[in-house]
Amino acid sequence: MTKPLQKDVLNSQQSKSIYKPGKNVWRIERADRFAMLVDGGEYFGAAREAMLKAERSIQIMGWDIHSKTPLVGETGKADDGLPNELAPFLTALVERKPDLHIYLLLWDFAVLYAGEREWLPQFRLDWNTPERIHFSLDSAVPLGGSQHQKIITIDDSLAFSGGLDLTIRRWDTKQHRLDDKHRVDPSGEPYPPFHDVQAVVDGPAALALREIFCDRWKLVTAEECEAVVKTASDPWPASVKPLFRSVKVGISRTRPNYGAQKSVREIERLFIDSIDAAEKSIYIENQFLTSQPIARKICEALNRNPKLEAVFVTPHKPESWIEQNTMLYGRIQFAKTFEESGVLDRIRMLCLSVDEEGKCVYPMIHSKVTIIDDKFLRIGSANLNNRSMGTDTECDLSVEADGPEFAQQIALARNTLIAEHCRCNTEEFAAALEREGSLIKAIEHFQGADGCLQKLDDTADDASEEARYLAALADPERPIAEQALKEFMDLEKPKKEYRLWGLIGGAVLILGLLIWLAVSFGDYISSDAVTSYIKSAANSSWAPFAVVGAFIVASSIIFPINALIIAVAAAFGPWLGFIYSLVGIMLGSLTTYGLGQILGRKTAKKLLGARLDKVREKIVRHGIVSVATIRLVPVAPFAVVNFAAGAARIKPLDYAVGTFLGVLPGVVLLSFLGKQAMDVITTPSLQNVALLAAGIAGWIALIVGAQYFAGGIKK
Repeated sequence: MTKPLQKDVLNSQQSKSIYKPGKNVWRIERADRFAMLVDGGEYFGAAREAMLKAERSIQIMGWDIHSKTPLVGETGKADDGLPNELAPFLTALVERKPDLHIYLLLWDFAVLYAGEREWLPQFRLDWNTPERIHFSLDSAVPLGGSQHQKIITIDDSLAFSGGLDLTIRRWDTKQHRLDDKHRVDPSGEPYPPFHDVQAVVDGPAALALREIFCDRWKLVTAEECEAVVKTASDPWPASVKPLFRSVKVGISRTRPNYGAQKSVREIERLFIDSIDAAEKSIYIENQFLTSQPIARKICEALNRNPKLEAVFVTPHKPESWIEQNTMLYGRIQFAKTFEESGVLDRIRMLCLSVDEEGKCVYPMIHSKVTIIDDKFLRIGSANLNNRSMGTDTECDLSVEADGPEFAQQIALARNTLIAEHCRCNTEEFAAALEREGSLIKAIEHFQGADGCLQKLDDTADDASEEARYLAALADPERPIAEQALKEFMDLEKPKKEYRLWGLIGGAVLILGLLIWLAVSFGDYISSDAVTSYIKSAANSSWAPFAVVGAFIVASSIIFPINALIIAVAAAFGPWLGFIYSLVGIMLGSLTTYGLGQILGRKTAKKLLGARLDKVREKIVRHGIVSVATIRLVPVAPFAVVNFAAGAARIKPLDYAVGTFLGVLPGVVLLSFLGKQAMDVITTPSLQNVALLAAGIAGWIALIVGAQYFAGGIKK
């Protein structure tokens, strides 16, 4: 009989530590207890238990937080007398506990995700909750990046971290039953089965995760967290059995350049170093597989060691249109790397299927887990894509086996995950693994069951040629135009010059996207159809009032004013578009300015956080000149500038005149530019593209000139 996988590796266990502090781990901290929580039901139930024990502090940080998240365990309902949904539950907690403060930090998501996120989260999670629930939107990310960590800390002594956000369409049980009545979103719509993994730790490891939260909170809000306060209670969930006790936990991060924050790529380095240490098996569950450096490193390891094999568990197909046209292309290239290296026979790229009553459904694989042999376990937020290595903010926890007992528990974690996918129990899979001596063969032993791991069926036809270019934008190794646009995005220090080549590169990028849209959607956006829409809007007697009203609303929320100007110009022509836009912008900016004056600086700072002071510093010194300049130089969203100017008590006349002078050149350019943009989409031609390029070049020149002027007056 072939020697078992675990025993074959133990002889060489811990010959050399994978950890390299300062390179692939930020810190190595002890956890008195460490547990792996599998799927949303187990995690949400454990988080609820721990929060119920909180006395002083709950800190929640996420890529997404939804007020109506069902924070319930695997039964699908709560039995503690408090509401099921997150926001009402947290409200009830602070009303019950007078010393408890709750902090919510939510990524200020890009507009591309608006269709799948909760609208107006600030209203639902801040304005509509008690004062001791503190909320902030996290926009402290570089262009194209996101805050992707999913961390909860409780009373400075317990913390959760991994792949799961406290949001909707995440809850599920390990059975992934197709007819589970609790797996529905707030509108009552059922959603497919969902698999994910979260870790929970206590002790010094939890305190380190609290530090990560507090650093982020300070970066976003400019406010310090309160000092650490130890409570007598133990918030560890009673239902959770620790996987490890008294174990060293590696904490690794990805952190992109942003202002004074320097780039950290510990997560990428840890992937590379742990793969180098692999001897028998690499097991990875991950939502995205696109990182070519990681793929090449796995190929090197497989070519170096003929006994090594690798198994990837990933979604059957990307969920959204964006992912279908970006990440799928990267996954196809990821697989091609193995094919070109001649190691496909020891690689399996698998997805999970659930077959019940003649129906086949593919559960979403959202987990980010890596297990190397029986010696290394990693649970985190980082996908195996490019952006998680250097563009997004991430946090991974890992455990390195320190002796046979820890190795057995790491093997148990791997076997538990695979057994769930194969619909067998952990002991059955462990027996198959011992019998076969191969992770791939043990999994194949269970294939054919009513729900198991099956091979992916990606082909080159699954990704269009255009997806290759779009993937470079959606999955960058570093923040988009990190060097070229750094002067635009960094608000921490005054600017004296822009990198003109970066602006030109951005303009070329915009042109490329417009041309791509014209090619890709030409069948859906015909010239006749767009002309019909324009005539319909322009011929309405209420059109001017509706347009001005739209600008007033857009000026009061974080909405791209420039896009609205272009749309109006396209619908009404450049001259009427110019008049409507200028009137609408002025009325809208004065409305938001007045709101800022009424609410005052204290309330404004609560709403905008550190952004208020940053904008205020730039406009308070030079009155009309500062207001005009800040309108030309993109230091903050339009609505933020309006609101901050009112809260800062800028003189109304200075504000009105400065705004008029500042927006006038842009409205003129964009009113004529808008028509060219629509022409590029509907009737692309060399002439239209050239005219659009000329308009963008003029806009760039205006911004550069304004910035140099602004730099001059600061001296």
